[in-house]
Amino acid sequence: QVQLVESGGGLVQPGGSLRLSCAASGTIFNINTMAWYRQAPGKERELAAAITQGGSAIYADSVKGRFTISRDNAKNTVYLQMNSLKPEDTAVYYCNIVTKFGYAYWGQGTQVTVSS
Repeated sequence: QVQLVESGGGLVQPGGSLRLSCAASGTIFNINTMAWYRQAPGKERELAAAITQGGSAIYADSVKGRFTISRDNAKNTVYLQMNSLKPEDTAVYYCNIVTKFGYAYWGQGTQVTVSS
């Protein structure tokens, strides 16, 4: 059974940084896209950043230039480096993995709170 284990969330002051990690455990083959979504209170879940197996990345306009997504294919792990954090970045962040066969897996979510 595949599980996605997220870590790295927490409370940080505006302007600070956090690094999220998501590791896939269990047997998972042919991972294609790895991504981070986020959901703020009262809002729909939205894509923050995604990265293909080849390393091509896309970002939401709201995080461009501040967030960097990366992956370690050997470890089935995806990272999200978040710099210059703003209060509006406060949300639950979810890891998402999609295989080449279209199977999608979600992490349990990790809380990121940006507040002074």
